[in-house]
Amino acid sequence: MPDAEQVLWKELRKYGLGRRFRRQFPIPPYIVDFACVEARLIVEADGGQHARPGDHELRDRELRRQGWRILRFWNNEIPANPQGVLRTIAEAVGRPRERSPHINPPPLAGEGVSTEEA
Repeated sequence: MPDAEQVLWKELRKYGLGRRFRRQFPIPPYIVDFACVEARLIVEADGGQHARPGDHELRDRELRRQGWRILRFWNNEIPANPQGVLRTIAEAVGRPRERSPHINPPPLAGEGVSTEEA
């Protein structure tokens, strides 16, 4: 894993963003650097080998056709501005969906019906 990907993975795991990210995630026929399945978001770290125009057009078109959104960051951008990169990713994933309240929630710790007479 290139250094920039290691930095980004460490930050995604540490920061969490309230979502689960997977590394080297297969989306046939491709393998993406990072993916948040719940948010249908792909995060790619690109080096100089991807600098030519059109390098990702076919791949991105197919992934978008499958319902994915894609964020790309240059390898030098990730260690230089990790908080800015994470902020962009956080905005893209949004807030996790609020869980619907449980119909009969369990009592909080220390609460509930006592079996002892007072």
